[in-house]
Amino acid sequence: MPRFDPHPDRRPAAVTGASSGIGAAVARGLAAEGHPVVLGARRVDRCEALADELRAEGHEAAAVPLDLTDDVSIASFAERAAAAHGPLEVLVSNAGDVWPQAVHATAPATFARQVQVNLLGAQALVHAVVPAMVDRGRGDVALVTSDVVRAPRPLMGAYLTAKHGLEGMARAMQMELEGTGVRVGMVRPGPSSTEQGTGWDDDTVNEIVDEWSRWGLIRHDGALRPDDVARAVVAMVGQPRGTHLTLIEIEPEAPAARRTHVPGGSP
Repeated sequence: MPRFDPHPDRRPAAVTGASSGIGAAVARGLAAEGHPVVLGARRVDRCEALADELRAEGHEAAAVPLDLTDDVSIASFAERAAAAHGPLEVLVSNAGDVWPQAVHATAPATFARQVQVNLLGAQALVHAVVPAMVDRGRGDVALVTSDVVRAPRPLMGAYLTAKHGLEGMARAMQMELEGTGVRVGMVRPGPSSTEQGTGWDDDTVNEIVDEWSRWGLIRHDGALRPDDVARAVVAMVGQPRGTHLTLIEIEPEAPAARRTHVPGGSP
């Protein structure tokens, strides 16, 4: 039977996709809460720079290379992350990749790569980390998904397919791990202001805006900031034992507008 310790003194955390955007914000947020953090991404130089910043502020932080398309890299990351600060208590799977294109126009290799990064790589990392959590009788896994699961968007078929699979995997894990002391939750952000999409050319961006507008998927120009999503992740893994946040959906608030008439009210 697993040994259940509800109050470990230290809760080392690993964050994937930590070189920028949401992942970097999550790493900062967890470090601020006292978690020793391990930052993983392909751009390990950026992770090193952030780890240096965190150490300068008095936090425990390490950077480890991670390529979610490479099984050897995933296994090495899990091993080195545990060696950096001790056995992992928290795993935040945030790394993602999206290339907008219609499903029928997407080369199978391109489609497969997006599924690999967004889904299969996450499962491989779970396989490398979670069994030890089960053995210790505690742990938290937060999977960053996307609101495309709830509101599908055209030109994102591969990404949408992977995120649907990621949420399906999370639901299965929640049932499979119930009673082990390991909690699995999903953080499902809406449109966010990150580096994702900055490599798209103007024609691609215009096509996306036109298509999403045609289907009524752009209601306003608000966007989440990385820190907004990070706070949700930190809240999820920081819940006291006995509470399990299975899903947090976070959307950008529409910019406030001055009203001259309140619907249903007096003119």
